[in-house]
Amino acid sequence: MQDLDANDITDAVIEQMAQTPDARLREIMEAAVRHLHAFAREVKLTPEEWLKGIATMTAVGQACTPYRQEFILLSDVLGLSRLVNAMHDATGREEVGTETSLLGPFFRESAPKVALGGTIAHIKTGPEIVLFGQVTDAAGKPVPHAQMDVWQTGADGLYDLQAHDPSVMDMRGQLNCDAEGRYHFRSVKPLGYPIPMDGPVGDLVTRQNRHGFRPAHIHVLISAPGYRELVTALYFADDAHVDSDTVFGVSASLVIQEQLGLPDAPIAGVPSIRYDFTLSLDTGSGGGRVGSDPSRLVPAG
Repeated sequence: MQDLDANDITDAVIEQMAQTPDARLREIMEAAVRHLHAFAREVKLTPEEWLKGIATMTAVGQACTPYRQEFILLSDVLGLSRLVNAMHDATGREEVGTETSLLGPFFRESAPKVALGGTIAHIKTGPEIVLFGQVTDAAGKPVPHAQMDVWQTGADGLYDLQAHDPSVMDMRGQLNCDAEGRYHFRSVKPLGYPIPMDGPVGDLVTRQNRHGFRPAHIHVLISAPGYRELVTALYFADDAHVDSDTVFGVSASLVIQEQLGLPDAPIAGVPSIRYDFTLSLDTGSGGGRVGSDPSRLVPAG
């Protein structure tokens, strides 16, 4: 029997977990206990505050569905997603490789196939834009037939998961580059948007007096055999919140702006964006998707 006080309890818990067979689980949980206990001591957490925290985490879990991932959203607004993303980058992204960004809570697997030059906008309308460029390796060599997943909001600032029947996909697609790694597709210019504010994460952001907005952007996921999967996003320079993204996803190298009359634009008369992506070699450091298809974490039914 142990008489434990506010300082003894941490060592007692870690000692009891010391026989955990999974070494990585043991390492993570020991660190989590140390930091959680230190946090509680630092802020002098009261029983009432502890219960409020439990209630908030319960509400976050209850808000998750096959079409909404509130826990990823919480991680995003706390900067934890960006931190995990940055640490993963350090494990193998080559110096000249395209910078990464967050996958986010609105990614969906099995997006509709789109031919080169096709559009990802089938239901939504708005000012049309064309994105084009080339996928290469760090030496500038084309990556033939790289697969690209792209997804975004429409001109109304809503993803398909938010705007209508969530079983219907729109403003997203999957295409393959040509033999020279070139791609181009049509879309509509997205609108910046507030994160979902009708749940516990939105309530937290409101209480912190934060604006809750993400700047307009287009998500891109690129994969090819032998290369590290690239998860990134392109952010529009003219968005009012490009310097204050509420989930900290923007990097300067990912900021873009559409232009009319680009000399190498594949479709004349339409505002275009050229962006070339550089893939890093696969170092075997594991997946870099800081985000998930919501249905992977909360399956339907």
